Amino acid sequence: MGCLVFGKSVKVAVAAVVAAGALAGCGATSKTGTAALVGDDRITVGELSDTVREWREQFRSDPIAGELRAGPANPAPQLAADSESDLRAALTLLINIRVADEVADREKIEVTGGRVDAALAFLGRNVPAQSVTLASGLPRERTRDLARLVATQNAVIERFGGDPSDRTKPATQSAGEQWNTLFRRTARSMKIEVNPRYGVYDSDRFRVQPAEHGLSRPDPGI
Repeated sequence: MGCLVFGKSVKVAVAAVVAAGALAGCGATSKTGTAALVGDDRITVGELSDTVREWREQFRSDPIAGELRAGPANPAPQLAADSESDLRAALTLLINIRVADEVADREKIEVTGGRVDAALAFLGRNVPAQSVTLASGLPRERTRDLARLVATQNAVIERFGGDPSDRTKPATQSAGEQWNTLFRRTARSMKIEVNPRYGVYDSDRFRVQPAEHGLSRPDPGI
């Protein structure tokens, strides 16, 4: 089972542009040029393509991002020759950022500018936050979006009695599992559909998987 909780180190905190196609999914309305539908929100093939193109250019010139991405704790793949894994990595984060926003909206959590600033400080406490964003698979200009996801996670963990500054506490680990459950349930309810060119979104592992892998089996009762 996947885990969206960011861990103790920056490397763990760092925890994917092909021609346009019609979105095909069970019960989904096909839309030419759509990379993914996340609830009522649409991520276009053009947006994904531009995001990955910008990321690749920036990533190549940032040695710190390269070191972070090469770390054993980082699940993101290395720069891929065919770019397929780069597309999935970027699409995963674009989807997860939208799901986190939905979590905040449904749970009536106000993710203030101060909270986002604190998340930025967390991401950049040892290396530049923009390098962490690049290591994660998004271009620098998405750093604040990534920080907003982290800020939302931290706010939920605090609500459940955890301390985001100390991930080793049992209470924080328990709160992290509750965050995972809440995020997973929210993602499933949003009926995320991904263009099969890029794969399928696995809400159990919080990422876009190659289509041939299929979706993991859902938890009973969720």
